[in-house]
Order: sequence, then C-alpha cells, then structure tokens
Amino acid sequence: MPTTSAAAATSASNGVQPNGTEPSIMLELVDEDGRTIGTAEKLSAHQAPGRLHRAFSVFLFDESGRLLLQRRALGKYHSPGVWSNTCCGHPYPGEAPFAAAARRVSEELGVSPSLMAEAGTVRYNHPDPASGLVEQEYNHLFVGLVRGPLRPDPEEIEDTAYVTPAELTERHAAAPFSAWFMTVLDAARPAIRELTGPSGGW
Repeated sequence: MPTTSAAAATSASNGVQPNGTEPSIMLELVDEDGRTIGTAEKLSAHQAPGRLHRAFSVFLFDESGRLLLQRRALGKYHSPGVWSNTCCGHPYPGEAPFAAAARRVSEELGVSPSLMAEAGTVRYNHPDPASGLVEQEYNHLFVGLVRGPLRPDPEEIEDTAYVTPAELTERHAAAPFSAWFMTVLDAARPAIRELTGPSGGW
C-alpha cells in the first residue's frame, strides 16, 4: 500500500524511514516508577548496559483458550528467529501503551484484538547473549482475544502458533524463546487466568 503524505509525516516524526527501516526510532525513557524522564534512540537504549524504557507485551488467546505465539522474523536486529508472546514493542514518546499495543497487533498480525485489557506492569533487565543487547524495560502487559484469520507481516514475523499450556511447555523446552518471555508471561498469569477461566490451565 502506498504511503500517504500524512502517514509519511507521522513516520518521519518517529524516525521511520520511507523504506520501513527504523534506525532512529525514539523510545520513552522512564524511572523505576514508570514516570517519563526523557527519550532515547531505540538501538542506543538497548546497548549494554541498557537504559530503562517503556515497553508493552500482549498475550492474545483464541476462543479455545490457546495462546497465540509468534516467531520473530529472521531479519530483526534483536532476538531474530526466536519464539515469543503474541506481540511486543515500544510506545512512541507520548503514545498511550494501550494504543501502542493495539496498533502493533494490527501492524504485525493484521488483526484487531478483542476485549484487550490491561494486565499490570513488570520491570526487568534481560541481556540477550546472542546480540549483546540488553532489555531494560518497564513493561505494560495486556491480555485479550483474537478472532479471524491472521495476516502476519513477514518482515516482523516468521511463523505463528496457537498453543495450550502443555504444548507451550514442550515447545519452550525444545525451541529458543525470547529472553523476556517467561518473565512477562508469569507477570501476566493472573489476568490470563481471569480471561481464560480455571479450566484453561494457565
């Protein structure tokens, strides 16, 4: 789809280049209580030892209570080719985390989440041994449902899978996952159980 002038202006203001690369995306730096204290360029914020910044993680489930996983595209500069939660990313400076989460689900997976709700926050520090980058994040968590066919963006997502808790355990033991996956999953579990019910097994 051609980029409109309005979209191009928005992209330019956020550092997105016309070819879709993101060398100068700006992130929102925060203190330990999640209060905004400034901005930093995306890559520099992830270079060791990392700078604490705002992020979000989304967990979407189908009507059977299975979690939608994504395998990150091989071309991504951070944690390529590993499995992770449905969607994660960073709000633009001044963008509400809920709006950013809904936007990125649509951009990456081609669907709109249903009944998405806040599920708390978690702060962590996870180095990525493969790249040397560091995730110093104050992460806003969201859970919800997904309906309809997925249309993943191949530049963002290599593969997707719906899994039960037992299938996730097997996959997690056999395949590489993002360094932050278990931290954000465990933090979101109370909201996930509320969404999927006691029979879901989460």
